[in-house]
Amino acid sequence: MQPKNYEEWKHCITVSCGIPLTTKFVKKRIAALNDPSDFNTQKFIETWGPDYHSQIIDWFEIASRELP
Repeated sequence: MQPKNYEEWKHCITVSCGIPLTTKFVKKRIAALNDPSDFNTQKFIETWGPDYHSQIIDWFEIASRELP
């Protein structure tokens, strides 16, 4: 299931997957997702497409603004 909005995505990460959105985690994911040479990013784009990739980056950016 692909989350359709930020709240669904956040619930999926924090509740379903049990991953806290810490500053360190969010920054690391933003950096990786913005690195076209990152293997996992390449696979993500192959699997989910460039539009969803951009959406995920946007949601991580929103999460980073919510952090203290």
